[in-house]
Amino acid sequence: MQIKLIKEDQKGTSFTPAQMSARHPWRVLSSMLLLCACISAPLTYAHPLTAQENAQWFKLPTEVYKGKQDDIFFIDPQTGFYGNGAGKIFKTTDGGQHWALVLNKPGTYVRALGFVDAQLGFAGNIGTEYFPGVTDTTPLYRTVDGGANWAPVTGMSGPEVKGLCAIDILKTSFINAGVLEHRTMVHAGGRVGGPAYLMRSLDGGSTWKSIDMNAHLASITDVKFFDEMNGMVVGGDDADIERSHAVVVSTRDGGETWQRAFTSSRMFELAWKVAFPSRNVGYVTVQDYNPDKTVTQRVVGKSVDGGKSWQEIPLADDFAVNEFGVGFADELTGWVGTSTSGFATTDGGKSWQRVNMGRAINKIRIVPDGEHYVGYAIGVEVFKFGTPPEGTHP
Repeated sequence: MQIKLIKEDQKGTSFTPAQMSARHPWRVLSSMLLLCACISAPLTYAHPLTAQENAQWFKLPTEVYKGKQDDIFFIDPQTGFYGNGAGKIFKTTDGGQHWALVLNKPGTYVRALGFVDAQLGFAGNIGTEYFPGVTDTTPLYRTVDGGANWAPVTGMSGPEVKGLCAIDILKTSFINAGVLEHRTMVHAGGRVGGPAYLMRSLDGGSTWKSIDMNAHLASITDVKFFDEMNGMVVGGDDADIERSHAVVVSTRDGGETWQRAFTSSRMFELAWKVAFPSRNVGYVTVQDYNPDKTVTQRVVGKSVDGGKSWQEIPLADDFAVNEFGVGFADELTGWVGTSTSGFATTDGGKSWQRVNMGRAINKIRIVPDGEHYVGYAIGVEVFKFGTPPEGTHP
């Protein structure tokens, strides 16, 4: 980034940076420090990542689970975690070839996972009075030892949070008084069926506050922030699915105010999961629970302006398809998980092809691996996108 400073004196004379430095060196220094103190940006990669050679989706060996599992998170290509509604969290250190049980807490429904690094992580619980058998009222747990132990997050200021469906981890770098520093923000939102609350931490999860979102939407199923000020939550505008529209609600002031960015025109819908492969281009899945079997068109929401506006693009014309997770490796290449299969695109959603990546894929994670990327997807089973080990069958 090139910076050009122009300063006018009281007579209206303009000075270049060199001239200004000679006349008023302290003004140049103070101006530069002020500017640097305000520069903040998410950590990004210098060049686009590519898929591994002969990459494809293949199933990983995991414990059998009846139903949809909800989240998976990888810190690096080898180290990751997944959780499910049985109150279990599993950990791998070899890219998913082997898994160790690190949490077994019946009555807890592990709905969301997020890790800051190899030691510090969070697990969201959906809470009581939604799924049968869930007795745990604690919305959020934390580990500081790589998943070996988990403890409730306490000391949150704000209204009580009933349950969570999503966790967003954002690491940013910024220049403070000429020194490069880093900040980690954690947001956790929920829940499906309501009520709608957002948990927010600006210091890596050390302190928390909660925001009542019920005036803006009835349920939260995913959350995405670009920086401390700009972000969004997605979900539905009515707790009753028969009256619900899929909605995206955004903020530009760190959650002080919210604006509706997208509302679907049909009832029986929820916005489910959101993915932004770049600052401008993003995708959101739209679930359709209309029982009318003549309503067969399924759509995905796409934004090209950072979530300010959205357009619907067709995914499939099939009543049996209901959408869940979404993940994109770049602006053009991505996947949507549905009740029947996965769908892949290489042209930004202009066309889609069915792909075997499991059923009811609720979360898709794209993980950098050197100059390449690998993908992990969780639903009824766990799948990986990459070069399969010898002898592996898709």
